[in-house]
Amino acid sequence: MMKEIEMVCLPEEHQNEEALKAIAAQNLKLSPKRIQGIKIRKRSIDARGRKVVYRMQVQVFLDEAAPPTSFHIDYPDVKDKKPVIIVGAGPAGIFAGLQCILAGVKPIIIERGKDVKQRRRDLANINKQGLVNPESNYCFGEGGAGTYSDGKLYTRSTKRGDVNQVLQMFVAHGATEDILVDARPHIGTNKLPHIITAMRETILNAGGEIHFDTRVTALNVQFGKITGVQTADGNAVKADAVILATGHSARDVFEMLHRQNILIEAKPFALGVRIEHPQEIIDKAQYHCDIRGEYLPPSYYSLVEQVEDRGVFSFCMCPGGIIAPCSTEPGEIVVNGWSPSKRNNPFANSGTVVQINLEDVAGDNTDPFKLLRFQQQVEQIAFAAGGGNLVAPGQRMVDFVEGRLSADIPQNSYLPGVASADLKTVLPGWIHRRLQKALPAFGKKMKGYYTNEALLVGVESRTSSPIKIPRDRETMQHPQVQGLYPCGEGAGYAGGIISAAIDGMNCALAAVKQLA
Repeated sequence: MMKEIEMVCLPEEHQNEEALKAIAAQNLKLSPKRIQGIKIRKRSIDARGRKVVYRMQVQVFLDEAAPPTSFHIDYPDVKDKKPVIIVGAGPAGIFAGLQCILAGVKPIIIERGKDVKQRRRDLANINKQGLVNPESNYCFGEGGAGTYSDGKLYTRSTKRGDVNQVLQMFVAHGATEDILVDARPHIGTNKLPHIITAMRETILNAGGEIHFDTRVTALNVQFGKITGVQTADGNAVKADAVILATGHSARDVFEMLHRQNILIEAKPFALGVRIEHPQEIIDKAQYHCDIRGEYLPPSYYSLVEQVEDRGVFSFCMCPGGIIAPCSTEPGEIVVNGWSPSKRNNPFANSGTVVQINLEDVAGDNTDPFKLLRFQQQVEQIAFAAGGGNLVAPGQRMVDFVEGRLSADIPQNSYLPGVASADLKTVLPGWIHRRLQKALPAFGKKMKGYYTNEALLVGVESRTSSPIKIPRDRETMQHPQVQGLYPCGEGAGYAGGIISAAIDGMNCALAAVKQLA
């Protein structure tokens, strides 16, 4: 017999099976001896009261053992099946490939960057020498930006598809089962490469293809229908369906589409800075304690404020994390954040950005590159302000708000280094002003947040794509090109690993339907 109940426990009890059995027995008013097993369904931290507790939904198995759980997935052999080309091996592209196999078609994934192992050398060159390889960096390569930017699996995109199916596919390829139950699931940058490698092996073993170091330079289109793609090495790859899952930073892909007279549109996005605090400040504020207990994870926060009719909000918060250089071209500064699985670094960082609409930037609103050029310009100004070699411009928080240059820069996690700079010279005035007003307001919402121990690092500019590639809501095809499926973050239809994965799977199903 199985009963499902809600229960509350202390942090030191949440992974102790005997303690959980005792609490469940008390809730059900029966002997603990009858409980043969407990399965956690959902788990979250509640820090609203004086004591921090875990709230859980659990299945309690009485008088019988809990049934075993298997996450094995049988993938058919698709070596000789119809092909679908997938451009990009980020979350959208990889999950599109896995879904293609399950649906009985052959994925041919074309990725401009390197596999996860080879990418490490290029990331080392970025961090240690400030050298950016435009084809292999934090954004480009196997697994996309998600591989080396934390592995946060929290999403609000529950209406687009089955989030649990995506999580189970991660578990089937090596992720811990904790991601199925935690309210804010997280894999960790140190573990994601092994999981992505396992997914690659699944695709190859099923007869799919993956081509690294291969950049698509043109779409082959005849009479309004896709026939395949052209690559930089001169090869033509043929297929009647192409899923374009190139990510939000593949600017040359937008140029390619525009050059081929395939419609693209400017899209609102957000831009600002990445803010880093000592993790202990965030823990004190969120857990209402002087020292975080050993059974609690580093705490996170989510903040938002309306300032002059624009949203200012925290984004991609990384407890126990590191600020990373995510430029995709020389001469620009782009910062992002990530955390290892244990989230055991001494700092917490979060993007803190201002919403940008088309009317906020001067120029022709019909120009699809209007906001992308604005994004590029700010990134280049940030590079100059840092002095080169990917050194980023930075300013202490109170100094930023009060308009003075910081006398020094606190210890921080950004490996290429941070140089003291007046961020007013980096950020457009209307973004700078809104951030100045929002940060003290955040401090009123969260005790300890507004402090000169916090460091602002510029710029956080790749929150989402500044360009949208339109598609039909029903068929998911581009309105001008039959068989072309704009997909994921780069096309403007996702905002994170899970939503990108779901969109990739949905595009794969749409492509399979067309090929049938």
